Amino acid sequence: MYDFVVVGVGPAGARFARRAAEAGYDVLALEKGDVGTPLACSGHVSTDIWSYVPEGDRDRLRQNRVYGANFHVGGPESRAYPFYKTEAVSNVIDRVELDRTLADAARDAGADVREGHTVTAVDEGENSVAVTASVDGDERTVEARMVAGCDGPVSRVRREVGLPDPDETLHGVLAFDESPDDGDFVDVHLTVPRFFAWRIPRGEAGVEYGLAAPPGAEVNDMFDRLTGAYGVETDRFCSGAIPVGPPATVTTDRVFLLGDAAGQTKPFTGGGILYGMTAADHAARAIEPQRPTTLADYERAWRGDLAREIRLGRWVRRAYSLPEPVQRLGLRALSGEIGVHMDRPSSLFSTDQVRALLSRR
Repeated sequence: MYDFVVVGVGPAGARFARRAAEAGYDVLALEKGDVGTPLACSGHVSTDIWSYVPEGDRDRLRQNRVYGANFHVGGPESRAYPFYKTEAVSNVIDRVELDRTLADAARDAGADVREGHTVTAVDEGENSVAVTASVDGDERTVEARMVAGCDGPVSRVRREVGLPDPDETLHGVLAFDESPDDGDFVDVHLTVPRFFAWRIPRGEAGVEYGLAAPPGAEVNDMFDRLTGAYGVETDRFCSGAIPVGPPATVTTDRVFLLGDAAGQTKPFTGGGILYGMTAADHAARAIEPQRPTTLADYERAWRGDLAREIRLGRWVRRAYSLPEPVQRLGLRALSGEIGVHMDRPSSLFSTDQVRALLSRR
């Protein structure tokens, strides 16, 4: 019997598998296809990402450094309101290779990472959990003391054990223009109902265009208008669900959720790489597979770290739906050098941010 079976080897799953294996636990991690594919997520992340990646892989994964964002209320021809730092705010990384690198780190730590395993059933018992996966058409079942559901926004694990869905699911799309662009700023367009659209320079890898909107919105039409306004044709079109808002609980007696499966994302961007890996570290520290009561410790730990940021992130997102004159007024008043951290809305009230605001007087 395994101590943990991890379902899904994205950033959160790979991180937990690595940390649990480093702690001496017997870990099996299952990915339904090839790790890292298909691409369904942007690779624009804060510089905190490097604390989770082996140091020697940094230059290989980084595609561009970003120093700020130009916000628009309208298309690319509209006025830009710049927000920036003198040092890099974020990095653009090879998203597929990130997943593969994190999975390799889990393997190096001793986790058994298997690709091509599609989980079809999760049966929770009193003392163990049975996980059944389809492998080349054959059904195979393994037993574990606990299961980590890290299988994304439409999590099979979550559904199998009856855990609640995230509060909301957005529809996100992105595609790429191959023209090299090592620009210092991303572009953000506050024109999509209840969310936004973006343009991200990815260095020699080209430019990423994307947007997210609530279900029912004409996402593809909005995306065509975005790229048409920039006068570009894109390829490698990707589409996926973006969960926003964790439910009241992400644990049962022997199953726990991580990452997108748990809705551990930033409400104001939809990004979940750092929040998911932060929660994975809390899970690895708190959960003991032979003591199911420690799942409550995991719930307290990750919420204690991230709940405030998620709550403040919801308030930031509400600004996306303010009347356009109010948006312009706010952007004009606040634009300039900033002292905030892109993963931590609480940094809006930090000493660094107050200092940046006072320096403009």
